[in-house]
Amino acid sequence: LYRSEFVDPQGTVFERDVIRHPGAVAVVAVTEEGSVVLVHQYRPAVDRWVLEVPAGTCDVPGEPNDVTAHRELAEEVGYAASSLTLLTRCLVTPGFCDEVSSVYLATGLRAVPLDRQGIEEGYMQVVEVPLSDVDDLVDDGTIVDATTILGVGLARRRLRTGP
Repeated sequence: LYRSEFVDPQGTVFERDVIRHPGAVAVVAVTEEGSVVLVHQYRPAVDRWVLEVPAGTCDVPGEPNDVTAHRELAEEVGYAASSLTLLTRCLVTPGFCDEVSSVYLATGLRAVPLDRQGIEEGYMQVVEVPLSDVDDLVDDGTIVDATTILGVGLARRRLRTGP
């Protein structure tokens, strides 16, 4: 967290608290049966359990984002993907944080050993949800994570239209 100084278009100096973040990846993993692989995990910042796509911070220096995405997919849900396609890079909370999240579509899944890291991952549950049910889960407030909502929507579009 940094107190940063900025200058507006009229030259007025102002300060804001800004969180500097190394970036993150999120993976929309879709099974051959047409389900999206989600994790249900406790998120301390909001003090609640959240249903979301596997994701993680780009915390290995020099590691390319796609390698991070493959690693997070294996660590959190025990899958490797034969195809990983970048769907978008997005600003998650640009009002106070510079985090850029790279969102990927993963297909051609095969099981690999889990390698969960950290306290939250130790208690997470893997949930497979048919893509056709995701909108209802957003509508009823079960899925509230913005990256998940965006990523699943972009993944469905990509799966319909192809590369």
